[in-house]
Amino acid sequence: MDHIDHFRTGDLTLAVVGLGYVGLPLAVEAARAGMTVVGLDVKAAVAEGVNAGRSHIQDVSDADVAEQVEAGRLRATTDPTVLSDCDAISICVPTPLGKTGDPDVSYVVAATEVVADTLRSGQLVVLESTTYPGTTREVLLPALEAVGGTVGEDFFLCFSPERVDPGNTVWHTTNTPKVVGGITPACTEVGRALYERIVDTVVPVGSTEAAELTKILENTFRAVNIGLVNEVAIIADRLGVNIWEVIDAAATKPFGFMKFTPGPGLGGHCIPIDPHYLAWKMRSLNYTTRFIDLAGEINGEMPLFVVGKVRQALNRAKKAVNGSRVLVLGAAYKPDIDDVRESPALDILRVLDLEGADVSYHDPHVPSIRLEFEERAEETVIASADLTDEALEGADCVVIVTDHSDIDYGRVMELAPALVDARNAVARAGVAPGPGADAGGWIRKS
Repeated sequence: MDHIDHFRTGDLTLAVVGLGYVGLPLAVEAARAGMTVVGLDVKAAVAEGVNAGRSHIQDVSDADVAEQVEAGRLRATTDPTVLSDCDAISICVPTPLGKTGDPDVSYVVAATEVVADTLRSGQLVVLESTTYPGTTREVLLPALEAVGGTVGEDFFLCFSPERVDPGNTVWHTTNTPKVVGGITPACTEVGRALYERIVDTVVPVGSTEAAELTKILENTFRAVNIGLVNEVAIIADRLGVNIWEVIDAAATKPFGFMKFTPGPGLGGHCIPIDPHYLAWKMRSLNYTTRFIDLAGEINGEMPLFVVGKVRQALNRAKKAVNGSRVLVLGAAYKPDIDDVRESPALDILRVLDLEGADVSYHDPHVPSIRLEFEERAEETVIASADLTDEALEGADCVVIVTDHSDIDYGRVMELAPALVDARNAVARAGVAPGPGADAGGWIRKS
């Protein structure tokens, strides 16, 4: 049986390096497809939890993990020597930005070194971590060729970007099309053969760079369009026009318009970060990514725009930010999840605190958050407050930053002395604006 036939029909053992929000769903689905799956993670608590049938990822239930563990198809470990027994290795480690805004591929480098230490003939290695075009060829390939021989013959190397959307109940690992690009055509075919056993649709492309750029384009498209609608929101506010009414009206056009909505800023693991990977790469090629840079500037200023609306609402009540009690609703970066990475709520809370406000927050999915204050060289951990009548009535201003579905926005509107709504949640709940509301729809009551 040749390599491609083995990956198409043979008994496969897949290693998933990194059991986070990308790795664990992939591991569970591969096990469900009949593969033997070994999850490798640096955190012993994560491995122990998986082996006990527990999930630490909101989109994967304990029952999903337990079913595959009990069937003997899924286990986890911190021992990297298990990689030598695997047919395929999928690398799903974080790729954050450094403090200077440059890509931090240290996790990818560390994972590559572990894989290289155990690489054997015939193995397929796939990088799923989002990164700049060229990473697979420039970082992984030299390290693996140094020990594994010729790529496309002795081992196979691909990039296949993750497309996880936390909290999405419609699109998940198996029904979201999977892009795969290999270093060689043979690599692409082997990668395709693997993923066709796990997901419904595989989309092969001609190179690892094409696959890497595909993921960056997807999220840059969103970042730029969100930047555009955020700028139009500022324009509408200056004109005294309700931006959400304008967007809903524009969205009635059946062609040539795609609906994006404004908000308090970008959050999450992809949209605020991925475009910077491309911008960094292009700077090294003496090219300025003007759309990307401008969108990043506009989106990055939206938390300050929301703070300005809080200041405006308090001013109408003849109160200063300094000394006022401000309650922020929502800390996660999007509704109904527990992920606070890059959440604009953190910036809003931090700026309000620096301006002297007595800040608190409520989020049913996030029990506590850590606020970092470079200005004071300190950090503060605060816990989510209960959303009681007393908490709403006792706040000088309430700010809706994340529109979780289990919050009664009618009650919030009724009890809050002043209300800033950065998500149009109150209007979508069918609640009329209160006294002192602005025409733009951001201040619902003051």
